[in-house]
Amino acid sequence: MAEDAPEDEEKTEEPSARRLEKAREDGDVPRSQELGAAAVMICSMSALYFFGGWLISHLSILFASGFVIERRDIYSENLGLVHFSEIALESFILIVPFLLLTAVVAVLATSMMGGLNFSLKAIAPKASKFNIISGIKRMFGVKALVELTKSLLKFTLVAAALAYFVYDFSDELVSLAAMSIEPALETAGDMIGLTTILVTTMLVVIAAIDVPFQSYQFVKKMRMTKQELKDEYKDIEGRPEVKAQIRRKQREMAEQRMMQGIKDADVIITNPEHFSVALVYDPESDGAPIVVAKGIDHLALRIRNEAKEHGIVQVQIPPLARAIYFTTEIDQTIPEDLYYAVAQVIAYVFSLASLRRDGQTAGKPSPEIPAGFRFDADGNPE
Repeated sequence: MAEDAPEDEEKTEEPSARRLEKAREDGDVPRSQELGAAAVMICSMSALYFFGGWLISHLSILFASGFVIERRDIYSENLGLVHFSEIALESFILIVPFLLLTAVVAVLATSMMGGLNFSLKAIAPKASKFNIISGIKRMFGVKALVELTKSLLKFTLVAAALAYFVYDFSDELVSLAAMSIEPALETAGDMIGLTTILVTTMLVVIAAIDVPFQSYQFVKKMRMTKQELKDEYKDIEGRPEVKAQIRRKQREMAEQRMMQGIKDADVIITNPEHFSVALVYDPESDGAPIVVAKGIDHLALRIRNEAKEHGIVQVQIPPLARAIYFTTEIDQTIPEDLYYAVAQVIAYVFSLASLRRDGQTAGKPSPEIPAGFRFDADGNPE
């Protein structure tokens, strides 16, 4: 059992499909927060860059209208509430497209790594999350070090972008004071949007590092020991009694399909005591006769009874029945060495109808079985 394996056994085996599927059911899939953050920021800030000036201009007009009060509304008791509600509603309508864009990009970015996955098990409380020792290991582990490195890198990139912003737009920042409110806000929105795009573009570098790292960490965590693979194989295969039941069911289904093919047979070659073999032959084709059913003992009896119901000719030639049974599988053509012997039987069967119409009888063939195709009832060569 897996619990009997040494705790320090190295996990050297790649995760099986079943382990990955179970991890997915538990909500454990590879995820990169940096990939999602970079995608959301780039898309949203690109939209802000192209439409930021228009948005700020309209918002400024909307907010300015909040300071304009009609004379007839001065003495209204609900003036503040009504006015604030109207401004809030119109502002929300203006930013709804940006919110929808952010939501769609967030979902798509999440599915880029690990796919879309929702699991209640992932949000269920776990006792392991309150383990102090495990928490300390997480704080000083490799993953924590990587997260710290990413945070420092992000801080450095943002600081560099802001420094570049102040340096490159210094003249424009000074000139904002001389502009009227609307063009000043629009210009400021364009500058902020461009700077934000520069910042978020830098996040792509971090995401490009984080995505393969998260994939590596996930595969490493999912790796299995040799003992775990053996135990999983046993679980998949099941207990001996279960396997026996599956095999019995498979045999029953195979026998059922075989019995359904007997109605198409042209002849049943039998040994009345043990063997029955059903053959089908198409005289218009160049192919050899095909075995559509075969069986011994009770299955042979079932084949003969089924053939009787469909009026299929049965010919008792024990040596030939044993030869075909032990050398040919179902849905296979008979061996070439048995062509002549089987051809005599097929010719006999096809001639029966015309002979009966003329009131004649045909003698049952007694074909010679080639050496190497003669077997006793136990399948031993004679």
